[in-house]
Amino acid sequence: MTVSPHVKINVKIQTDDFDLNIEIDKLKYHNKNIGAIVSFVGLCRDESDSLSALEIEHYPGMAERQIKNISSDAIHKFSLFGITAIHRFGKIKTGENIVLVIASAPHRQAAFDGANYVMDFLKTSAPFWKKEHFKDGVSGKWVDAKDADNTALDKWKH
Repeated sequence: MTVSPHVKINVKIQTDDFDLNIEIDKLKYHNKNIGAIVSFVGLCRDESDSLSALEIEHYPGMAERQIKNISSDAIHKFSLFGITAIHRFGKIKTGENIVLVIASAPHRQAAFDGANYVMDFLKTSAPFWKKEHFKDGVSGKWVDAKDADNTALDKWKH
């Protein structure tokens, strides 16, 4: 699937945090026909005051390729102008950013659908693994995808 030069796909897997405003600006000024930008930022939550951090690992190369493919699918499916998808790895403390998905489009519904589509596939299909680290010093288990994540993905498979 080829992507028009007027469409921008930006995928990064990194340890460093990201700046939402900088990433939106990079996408916003790429195309003057953008009428809507939708962003989603996923955070490391506290899990009822028990979690101190998540350790996130990924399959280098494969993770980027998978997210680029998902983003390209979203571009074509929803006629988007751009997708930015940034996922962090390493040990991420509660309250810190984990993932960013931004979709730009001519109209709001396409941008909402595109961002949801990428996030739903990223959550369930991209090769990332999360391990819980608790405040009491115990390392927990590797976390599986939740049933709700798989259910959210089903709506796109028709």
